[in-house]
Amino acid sequence: MPGLTNELSIEDLYTIHHEKLELEWVAGQQGAKHAIIRDEQLLPIKTTSKKKTSKKSHATEEETPRSLSLVGHLNLIHPHQIQIIGNMEIKYLEGLRDISMQDAVAQIFSSQPACVIIADGCDVPTLLKRKSNEHCIPLFSTPTNGSRLSDVLRYFLSNLFADMLTLHGVYMEVMAIGVLITGPSGIGKSELALELISRGHRLIADDAPLFSRITPDIIDGTCPETLQDFLEVRGLGIINVRELFGDSAIKKNKYLKLIVQLQPMDNKNLLALDRLEGSYNTRNILDMEIPEITLPVAPGRNLAILMECAARNHILRVSGYNASEIFAKRQTSHIASGKK
Repeated sequence: MPGLTNELSIEDLYTIHHEKLELEWVAGQQGAKHAIIRDEQLLPIKTTSKKKTSKKSHATEEETPRSLSLVGHLNLIHPHQIQIIGNMEIKYLEGLRDISMQDAVAQIFSSQPACVIIADGCDVPTLLKRKSNEHCIPLFSTPTNGSRLSDVLRYFLSNLFADMLTLHGVYMEVMAIGVLITGPSGIGKSELALELISRGHRLIADDAPLFSRITPDIIDGTCPETLQDFLEVRGLGIINVRELFGDSAIKKNKYLKLIVQLQPMDNKNLLALDRLEGSYNTRNILDMEIPEITLPVAPGRNLAILMECAARNHILRVSGYNASEIFAKRQTSHIASGKK
């Protein structure tokens, strides 16, 4: 379900989470079809600006769009699509005079939130119930802590609405990191994946893995439901990896850390490769730069061992160790010392 839609109805949100979050639908059942929108919803606000209409200038009111974030605790200035009201917010509202409290509650519903959730096991004020029914805004209550409620819903909605991209290749977990194996059709990606599986690594997706950017610095890779567990190997056809190798050979998802491109090369091209650094580069995936290695495919090269080594070496580089730099510094030091 995550990443396959641009909106989610409140009814569906309740169906998915009412048991886990112990949600009780208190009021506003008429708004069950209200939608949480992927693209930021725009809320017109009044601002004052000066425009020249003649020799005299005067202040005019304009509508300026302000975006609503998906979910968060009650904020009357920057409202959210899902308004969470916890123990602190309830105490704030109850501490207001009757007229001020009515104004504050009216302001909550004036932003047309998708729904309102009373957290921390707080009693739901009668005024909120009445306004919820008047505005047809779903109102829920839950004993769940407000901070946990916010975290759960943010994570769920971030995954649901994440930008998606399908890439051609085989996506695997190699040495505990997500590695996308790409290359021309027929280069041997599936055969390499099969050998890696037999060596204890795990398949995530063959042919068309789905990638979604779930945070500013994390891209998650999964498998389309129709392709789960299957791998196409030329000469063998479609095989079910789970049935052949067991559940441990399959991984549901993994964060993308490395791309390995298989590239056919003759001896001339092999000799042209950088002997120290290899062929390290980056590829832009969903506005993130992902490290990419071009791995030459040539007779006599054991690609499975090279893949394992590439994954291990990448982990070292991420941790700050670069073998080529250490080697170059050692040679420079050795030459400077005058030793043979």
